[in-house]
Amino acid sequence: MFKKGVPMDIKVWMYLVYLAVSIGLTIWVARALSRNGQVFLEEVFADERLARAVNSLLVVGFYLLNLGYVTVAMKHPDPVGSTSQAMEELSKKIGLVLLVLGALHFFNVFALGRYRRSRLRQFATHPPIAPIGRLPLQPTPQNPYPTGPYPTGPIPPTGTQTASRPAGAQPDAGSTTNPPPSR
Repeated sequence: MFKKGVPMDIKVWMYLVYLAVSIGLTIWVARALSRNGQVFLEEVFADERLARAVNSLLVVGFYLLNLGYVTVAMKHPDPVGSTSQAMEELSKKIGLVLLVLGALHFFNVFALGRYRRSRLRQFATHPPIAPIGRLPLQPTPQNPYPTGPYPTGPIPPTGTQTASRPAGAQPDAGSTTNPPPSR
């Protein structure tokens, strides 16, 4: 594998730099998200102890997913002939690691935001219960217009129509006004 006096292949150097940068980025991002996400998790869960536990679990899952991806994506089947080719491949691999880190972060924020909104909806004040019955009607002043089936005042001459009822209709027949309150 490593022989004394034989220079290391460019590909091996590329792998070592890739692992060092990827693992360093993963640790740095995990610590930053853990430290800054604690406040968000405390608001989401409304319990500091639960928020710390979830934060720890998220960090472990973050490490497992990212380091697993880093090791799977490390393999490069083609030979690397020059340093510039190694740098290009290295930048592509580190760029993919950064994209995976960002995607996982946004997925976590989205999922926790949805959970927070649903929890806030549960604790929102609900409208009062609908009324079961009705309050008694307040006494109304005497209506100057008749409410019975026949008017009590002067009857208009026949053959003329009033603007309020069509010809042939009974005076106040089928009236929709409220009946007088019962006493």
